Amino acid sequence: MTEAEDRKPRSDEARTTYDPEITSEFALPQGLAVPRGGGESETTSEFAVPEGLQAPQPSSAEPEGSAFSLPRTYSAKDSLVAFTPATGVPAVSLIKDAPWQDRMRTMLRMPVTERPAPESVQRTEDEGPAVPRVLDLTLRIGELLLAGGEGAEDVEAAMFAVCRSYGLDRCEPTVTFTLLSISYQPSLVDDPVTASRTVRRRGTDYTRLAAVFHLVDDLTDPETHVSLEEAYRRLAEIRRNRHPYPGWALTLASGLLAGAASVLVGGGVIVFVAAALGAMLGDRLAWLCAGRGLPEFYQFTVAAMPPAAIGVAFSLTHIGVNASAVVTGGLFALLPGRALVAGVQDGLTGFYITASARLLEVMYFFVGIVVGVLVVLYFGVKVGGKLDPDAALGGITERPLVQIAASMLLSLTFAVLLQQERSTVLAVTLNGGVAWSVYGAMQHAGGISPVASTAVAAGLVGLFGQLLSRFRFASALPYTTAAIGPLLPGSATYFGLLNMAQNEVDKGLVSLAKAASLAMAIAIGVNLGSEISRLTLRVGSAGKRRAAKRTRGF
Repeated sequence: MTEAEDRKPRSDEARTTYDPEITSEFALPQGLAVPRGGGESETTSEFAVPEGLQAPQPSSAEPEGSAFSLPRTYSAKDSLVAFTPATGVPAVSLIKDAPWQDRMRTMLRMPVTERPAPESVQRTEDEGPAVPRVLDLTLRIGELLLAGGEGAEDVEAAMFAVCRSYGLDRCEPTVTFTLLSISYQPSLVDDPVTASRTVRRRGTDYTRLAAVFHLVDDLTDPETHVSLEEAYRRLAEIRRNRHPYPGWALTLASGLLAGAASVLVGGGVIVFVAAALGAMLGDRLAWLCAGRGLPEFYQFTVAAMPPAAIGVAFSLTHIGVNASAVVTGGLFALLPGRALVAGVQDGLTGFYITASARLLEVMYFFVGIVVGVLVVLYFGVKVGGKLDPDAALGGITERPLVQIAASMLLSLTFAVLLQQERSTVLAVTLNGGVAWSVYGAMQHAGGISPVASTAVAAGLVGLFGQLLSRFRFASALPYTTAAIGPLLPGSATYFGLLNMAQNEVDKGLVSLAKAASLAMAIAIGVNLGSEISRLTLRVGSAGKRRAAKRTRGF
């Protein structure tokens, strides 16, 4: 090739092949003919209209597919009335004098967009307290309430009240049986802040529960400005406070409770003493097991054995003593009425996961009691013990004043076992006496079904408990839990276990089903009485509050 020919411009193919600047793997190989496109751009989208299909053009000015374009079947003449009224959506107003439980519960049942803004804000600095510290304080307060046996809805209401008192209105608390969590979102464009806390230990101390309610009440009060540091200090004092009653008082209270319960089912003085001794021995054995780290299931099993053993011993010695009343009285001190009421209340208010966990806990405790009593009764029957299931029913209708006094003593000792404040013991004692009087009048005098009588008496307990709690601006549990003690199905439980120990399984299952029905009647009655008080009271009420909408089964 000559030098002149080398100076000639190369063709496009030659430049494409030999140009050293082209190093991409997308370069066209030599000899590949690529067709040139036309004037229109090449269509590669899957939303493009296929060739040959004539798509109709929209008649309106809006582009096709716009969210603002009217449907073809729309007719302004035949359209329905707009959902939003011409005067606007009415604002939700809450009564300032209502208890914080009702106000917070009302807002929790509202959608987030309809909740009113916080009226008063507790602030320690110009920009307010740190969000993580407020959420941590909220979780600690919720932990004490949940560990003390408070219902899930009331725990959420307390957590929501604490957050709103410090200006965090866009909060969503969540409560399960062992886990508490809360999420705060400053605005729609900011990232949410979430914190959680696990409840590992549970203890019954209604004095501590009342102190936590008092702290939340002060936080929500617009006239009481509690700083975050002061709230932490008061919460630490609540956690460090000792129980109001010593251990020996609790043991004595459990014995008196069992003795009073034995009188309710027809026992005398000897039966009272025997049931008290059996319950106190079982309580000490349960404390010994707890000190060794055994689970509560085995504690209940061991605590149920001494009363049953004393009853079997009376039947073997053939002393003219109602042995069945001894065993029945010992069972009253062990039946988990507090957990049962809390579990059913959570289920009725829509917290089904927490309700299932609480009821499962009740079932395990009940199985532990059944195992302890059945073991003793089985060996008692094998050695010749004769226990009559109908013996415990004698003398109930012959001495109503003695039974009313026994029911009041049972409620008083139950309040001591729950570590209630001394100022609430008298009120709950009177409430228990009223409950037993109504139950006895309906069943023994009126001949009404025991389940219906129990439900009505428990409803009055819930109603009076809610009234007393509103008067004190405190939790309703200290005024209701101990008052349902006389209504617990101790005799039906014992008769069912005795029939099963005597190989009469059918009668035993019928009696246990009756015990379960009575327990559910107690829990539903207490919750219904509380709801009726909230719906009917005008003073201290937050007005109409929303409940969850139901699907009617579909």
